[in-house]
Amino acid sequence: MIREVLRSFRARELTATAAAQALHLGRSRFYELYADYLRACAARQAQRWEPPRSGGDHIAPWPAEVEPLLRKLLTAQPPASYSFAASEVLRRLHFQLDPATVRRFALQHQLAPSKPARKPRAPVRRWQCAKIGALWQLDATPHRFFPSRAERFPLLNMLDDCSRLRVGARLSDSENLLAYFDFLPRAFLAHGLPLELYVDYHSIFFSCVPDALTQLGATLHFYGISFRYASTPQAKGKIERSHQDWQNRLPPLFAAEHLRELPPANALLQDLLRHRNTQERHRELRMTPWAAWQLAAQENRSVLRPAPACPWWPYLWSQRTSLKIGDEGRVPIGTLRLRISAPPRTRVIHCQHPNGDLSILRHPPSKSTTPELLLHVPF
Repeated sequence: MIREVLRSFRARELTATAAAQALHLGRSRFYELYADYLRACAARQAQRWEPPRSGGDHIAPWPAEVEPLLRKLLTAQPPASYSFAASEVLRRLHFQLDPATVRRFALQHQLAPSKPARKPRAPVRRWQCAKIGALWQLDATPHRFFPSRAERFPLLNMLDDCSRLRVGARLSDSENLLAYFDFLPRAFLAHGLPLELYVDYHSIFFSCVPDALTQLGATLHFYGISFRYASTPQAKGKIERSHQDWQNRLPPLFAAEHLRELPPANALLQDLLRHRNTQERHRELRMTPWAAWQLAAQENRSVLRPAPACPWWPYLWSQRTSLKIGDEGRVPIGTLRLRISAPPRTRVIHCQHPNGDLSILRHPPSKSTTPELLLHVPF
């Protein structure tokens, strides 16, 4: 009977679905059996071919914690996707599950979420850099990451164009200059300095004055990093797909864990970032981003530079404005007037740090001098 079903399928008298149903097999197992049958046909042994023994069920029983975790993620509002649920089981419980297995579990227990229509694939794949650190894609996406809150918080996101390593991801109250001054040095200290950042025409990155630099652009230029501008969102498709990935994964996870505030959410986000980089294979690279990063480093395909031990570092990553000392030797900062040990009517540099501290410098940053700190007020 099995030989007749496979012969009928080979003669196109049966469809794959009908043949698999006739043998009470799944499609993958049916095609494995059909491949073995074709090898027998090639050896002119089709009439004497017999199906090999399957060996029985070798699937290990699930740990007790797996099913409650799957139910928690799949019943969250919004529900987690099957691939993300499998990823969370691996990250938390160190137990490997295929997304198809999670799907079968969801269908069996009436936990299957409704899925949106699949988007068509892009017709053309964009180029990619050959070396790590040659280009990092940087962007922010506002989204309602906390289902229990109405606010849309921006997610600052950055990845390496060559290896797809996510070098940074962080939720912020708003997309402003201080948010980038907090986000970028974390990534540079962890991974090194790239050559270029691939960005859009946001006013934080692009100045409408020809050949002028924004304050962020001038800070990056101080360390030999320049901007490359993308004309459309589709031009930086890697970071846009990464945005979509975080938008699909974070809301159901935050809902399942009852997270409403940024600090615990960012702490969990860092764990997810490490897991994605080291454990999840990229479908185009066919390896994890961390493996691609290490392979490029071993093959000397790296233009990264270590973050310098520069005395200007803590002051460059701050929002700087020029102030004039008054006749009484004080400078206005908000509602305060602080005394400064410098001559009246001279100009000083006010630095607003991302953590809330403020500093007063005698001169603006310069590679030929060292910072002269006049005042530092902790937050």
